[in-house]
Amino acid sequence: MDGKFKKWNDAKIHVLTHSLHYGGAVYEGLRFYDTPDGPAIFRMEDHFKRLFYSASALEMTLPFTQAQLCEATVTLLQKDKLKSGYIRPIAYFGYGKMGLNPVGAPICVSISAFPFGSYLGHDTVKVKTAKFIRIHPDSTIADAKITGHYSNSILASQEIRRAGFEEALFLDYKGNVAEGPGENIFIVKKGVLYTPPTGAIIAGITRDSIMHVARDSGYKVVEKILKQQDVYHADEAFFTGTAAEITPIESLDGKKIADGKVGCITAKLKADYMNVVHGKDSRYKMWLTYIR
Repeated sequence: MDGKFKKWNDAKIHVLTHSLHYGGAVYEGLRFYDTPDGPAIFRMEDHFKRLFYSASALEMTLPFTQAQLCEATVTLLQKDKLKSGYIRPIAYFGYGKMGLNPVGAPICVSISAFPFGSYLGHDTVKVKTAKFIRIHPDSTIADAKITGHYSNSILASQEIRRAGFEEALFLDYKGNVAEGPGENIFIVKKGVLYTPPTGAIIAGITRDSIMHVARDSGYKVVEKILKQQDVYHADEAFFTGTAAEITPIESLDGKKIADGKVGCITAKLKADYMNVVHGKDSRYKMWLTYIR
């Protein structure tokens, strides 16, 4: 926290921390995996690059460089001695003033690491289209990971779980498929992968990774505006995300995707991705930062 390592139970903030009240914090989520060469962080530099992009959306000048935060993350994992888990960097306006304008509040940064298993808790998920839309791109900087944006995801998650589903799907303000509350979406149709274009969605790092891995495996990947009907009639569908990794979608709004089972392309890409993050595919070693 703010350049000092603290014990877990000592990591505390004041109740009048600015970002706690107004949602003006930015964050990232990274995973690190056990590999034959020891624990390794997946695409660390890309995540911190995006953290700085998100901070710029709030005119937040971080008091550390990207290199310093990467170094601190590696040191943190060396101290924790965890073999795999999740990393949560967050930058926020701290205690010092109230009122919506954050100018004058200190800018604080913390990085936490902890064990982490399956995010959605299911091999496949039953998905429901949320009545809430993905935040309008003209109302905010929609591709920044700003904590306040995620009240949108909370509402959708609460809604669909009350209805007995396991994850939500957002449409955008035009009625097009956007993403999940914390994931990007892909569909497969006749051997081609389709995913919504960036702009109104988070440009997911797992999304980008899967696009690279799929193309390297000979699959065509197309960024295209999708409708609900495209998902209903897809041959396969899956979510991607740091937490969700590759999670196959069984059904949308009670309608099975094909036979409702994990498709062969989804299964292959999931296996390929897990080989990448566990250091078993030498083509993608540049995405891994090893903890020595």
